[in-house]
Amino acid sequence: MEDKKFIRPCTIIYLLLLALTVTTWFIGTKGFSGMQISLMVLGFALIKGQLIGDYFMGLKQVAGFWRWTVTLWLILVGCLVSYAFSLNA
Repeated sequence: MEDKKFIRPCTIIYLLLLALTVTTWFIGTKGFSGMQISLMVLGFALIKGQLIGDYFMGLKQVAGFWRWTVTLWLILVGCLVSYAFSLNA
């Protein structure tokens, strides 16, 4: 029997979450600012939330109410935060 080496999908998602987190940290420590940067960091947060819901909460295989609840919640929060940023600009 052949021993195949492979990386599990959750490991890849974990590494992607780490990369997005480090990128966000880097942006914060360098003091980048502006509406585009803020929206990009917000987008990273929304992507991370969806990835966590899909892969670590197991909602990728779920159809219907529960999958849409998390997705709609992330969209709602993202829209409200974007609206708050636009009021300040």
